[in-house]
Amino acid sequence: MSRVRVHNFSISLDGYGTGEGQSLDQPFGHAGGRLHQWFFGTRTFREMHGEKGGSTGVDDAVARAWGEGIGAEIMGRRKFGPQQGPWEDHDWNGWWGANPPFHTPVFVLTHHPRPSVEMDGGTTFHFVDGTPHEVLHRAREAAGGLDVRIGGGPSTVRAFLAADLVDHLHVAVVPIVLGRGERLWDGLEGLEERFRVESVTTPSGVTHVTFTRP
Repeated sequence: MSRVRVHNFSISLDGYGTGEGQSLDQPFGHAGGRLHQWFFGTRTFREMHGEKGGSTGVDDAVARAWGEGIGAEIMGRRKFGPQQGPWEDHDWNGWWGANPPFHTPVFVLTHHPRPSVEMDGGTTFHFVDGTPHEVLHRAREAAGGLDVRIGGGPSTVRAFLAADLVDHLHVAVVPIVLGRGERLWDGLEGLEERFRVESVTTPSGVTHVTFTRP
């Protein structure tokens, strides 16, 4: 069976995966880009956006595993955009532009399903309501035997971890303190007992921690 993977998920030292006050102009709230500075400079990130250059060190090597063998993604609604409640604007199709970097089916979790949106480059957003098990079943069917990536945000990753559906989790612990926002680890006491845990710290100051199911 295909694996369920989380990659490049950045958290602060105090465990926040996003800041407070998310808006159209601030996708990560008051955290801004601080959680992801380590990623922005990598060759992987630049290639995702059709650019050249970028670093090729350990941060890039870890980041590059993001796309290998992925056939579908599941993301929370707030990774798609800041709207909440019933959809008021069906013409705005997310933060990702006309050619999102996913290039697979993407299942957006929402209590307000809407028609699917096909984008350039092979990405189609499907807006679905269901339990983690139900949505994963749909994503696996769409993935055609490849792995499924859980893209975030914190509550979505936490829900799939709580349901014991994640086979590989990569967390980038960034040396900043946010103090407020949405935390990843709440309610997951003893999580480490399910996985083989490894870590490496890079010159950027980030500690990459991987949790892999034995």
